Amino acid sequence: MDENDHECCAASRSGAGRGIDRGSENSAGDSENSETGDTARMVKIPGGEFRMGTDSDVGYEADGEGPARTVDVDEFYVSSHAVTNAEFLEFVRETDYTTDAERYGWSFVFEEFVGSDDRQHVVDSVEAAPWWFAVRGANWFRPEGPGSTVIERLEHPVTHVSWNDAQAYANWAGKRLPTEAEWEKAARGGLRGATYPWGDDLRPDGEHRSNIWQGDFPRHNSEEDGYYGTAPVDEYPPNGFGLYNAVGNVWEWCSDRFRSDPCQNSRSNPTGPAEGGERVIRGGSYLCHRSYCNRYRVAARSKNTPDSSTGHTGFRLALDP
Repeated sequence: MDENDHECCAASRSGAGRGIDRGSENSAGDSENSETGDTARMVKIPGGEFRMGTDSDVGYEADGEGPARTVDVDEFYVSSHAVTNAEFLEFVRETDYTTDAERYGWSFVFEEFVGSDDRQHVVDSVEAAPWWFAVRGANWFRPEGPGSTVIERLEHPVTHVSWNDAQAYANWAGKRLPTEAEWEKAARGGLRGATYPWGDDLRPDGEHRSNIWQGDFPRHNSEEDGYYGTAPVDEYPPNGFGLYNAVGNVWEWCSDRFRSDPCQNSRSNPTGPAEGGERVIRGGSYLCHRSYCNRYRVAARSKNTPDSSTGHTGFRLALDP
């Protein structure tokens, strides 16, 4: 794999949007939901050891996927699916929360999704990944720009949410973001060393199990899996623990700061390094393709700054028993 391909997965505010207003601090996420700790639509993940990471050379060395190591985590709950647009809408209505994308006034949109009416709102692009456009007015409710809406996609995962936004939602819900180790244990579904949440075959018996890019990236997506952009959060069969879309569809924020040598972390309930400017994202997205971003594997990992937001990144929640 070409290490120069790393940035294609996660367009960062540090790499585009030069000269655009950076916004101000946001504290609205301190609001708490009166119904905290609800385990509805969550699954319990048993505590114990599992094999984290991989020794395979299919991934990206700079991402720190390996070596495979034994990690122990306590029992926890995790959402069976990513937070939906409908759920995030409820949060915004109750707290009047303003996302980072709304404060900055723009967010990253995949170029093919920007309609003719919204082309006038493109203010920048990412040099290393020119298919990412910084679009003024793009946010979680208007994911392709001012002329779009999520009204017809309420059961799709919320996108254009930063790590900060995900943390705010988790605080309101009385929950938290999963650690990277928790995320991987849950995504593996009880399988040891498998490439995907369901096994080693990307399409067992020719059946699509995830929402990723098919065709010639970035110009043609054949949509063989049924979707061009995001899919509903409960599309495709769940893994052995009951998680939907653990890989593909949208990247998911984890609580950990990123480091390229995660094996230096504790082997018992690791929480990542104490310092660092970027946060871990896991799972890949509907834009991942084997030709440039083979990160729709359970061991794959990437990163982004905590204030960055894109049209292919969301999150799911965790909860202690």
